[in-house]
Amino acid sequence: MTKLSRLAVNEEGFAFDPVTGDSFVLNETGLAILKGLSNGKTVGQIAEELSQSHEVEALDAEHDVADLVERLRDFGLL
Repeated sequence: MTKLSRLAVNEEGFAFDPVTGDSFVLNETGLAILKGLSNGKTVGQIAEELSQSHEVEALDAEHDVADLVERLRDFGLL
């Protein structure tokens, strides 16, 4: 079990780590990124999907993914 997979996440974006007791809320984009990471997708794959589904520039999508990855690392989840 990976640390990321232990999160309990609902469709509204509320995420809870039962091991640490930490919780946080993700917006729609963050939820899509978290799901992609949980499914083993790369940062590039997730960014490409976001740029298509959310009609944003690929560079902006890549920045959003990288930002959340950094935060997840800060939480010790990656």
